[in-house]
Amino acid sequence: MPRPSFHMIEGAPSPVATFSHCTEVDGWVFLTGQMPTWPGEPDRALPDGVAAQTARVMDNLILVLEGMGLDLGCVAQARVYLTDFERDYATMNATYAAYFPEGALPARTCIGVTGLAVGALVEIDMVARRP
Repeated sequence: MPRPSFHMIEGAPSPVATFSHCTEVDGWVFLTGQMPTWPGEPDRALPDGVAAQTARVMDNLILVLEGMGLDLGCVAQARVYLTDFERDYATMNATYAAYFPEGALPARTCIGVTGLAVGALVEIDMVARRP
């Protein structure tokens, strides 16, 4: 099996810890969980509310996918982390689902957590496969 290749995507948000934006092995692309931070503006305040934060996270994931020559149609699996599951699940779901064509949702797990980096309400990671 080939070794992983590690990628930092120009134009994607600055990492908030020590990681690559994504790694690739044998056509599988593993995207690090993205935060609702702004590309090129790491000190800008996070968007208000889980809907706006989910949209920013999805837009950041799209930047990473596009940097790898991929799109959301290549995503096989996603994991969502929410700091207030009961309050934010339905709103996050509606925002998230709007990014995909009907009937083309990747497999997904959603997990309630006690905290996320940078005080975010939501984080999402993905696994994509090259066509």
